[in-house]
Amino acid sequence: MKDALAIHRWLLAHQVHHEIVRLPRAMTCSDELPEVLSVSPEICVGVTVFEVTTRLGRDPVAVVTSVGSPPRPGVIGGILGARRVRVAPAFTVNSATDYASGLVCPLLLPDTLTVLVDERLTHGATLVYVPTGERRTALQIRADHLLTLVSGKIVDLTRQGSRGEPTIFPLAG
Repeated sequence: MKDALAIHRWLLAHQVHHEIVRLPRAMTCSDELPEVLSVSPEICVGVTVFEVTTRLGRDPVAVVTSVGSPPRPGVIGGILGARRVRVAPAFTVNSATDYASGLVCPLLLPDTLTVLVDERLTHGATLVYVPTGERRTALQIRADHLLTLVSGKIVDLTRQGSRGEPTIFPLAG
């Protein structure tokens, strides 16, 4: 399982300024970050892993959003043209991401995992907090650095495009 040390070393190798924050108490999932850190949910970023069934099969899909704006399965299904979308069970999350379920960091995700990034993260807070895979630490990083390092597609999770199609933005970097 990946942890804060793996993330820290990777960010140092990429010369990205960051801070590993020691939490005042343990958390069980990224939804608890705002309460534990006494910050706004909009500056806390979490990863939700869905199990998506299409005509080609069933695959995990990671969705990176602020904790204050969790992804809706119906929107994810529309973006991917899926027949069925449900929150992935813990075993699937652990095996697909190599992070503890509920504490998935958007960094160091496998290249084979489909990752969607909420477009609202591109124009918001300067600094964000992200889980590290551990219960007692979080990562503080500039939002633009995080988005540059996340490999995935930026998508509009709030509305559909003009012809009922989801709006997909190319990820910079």
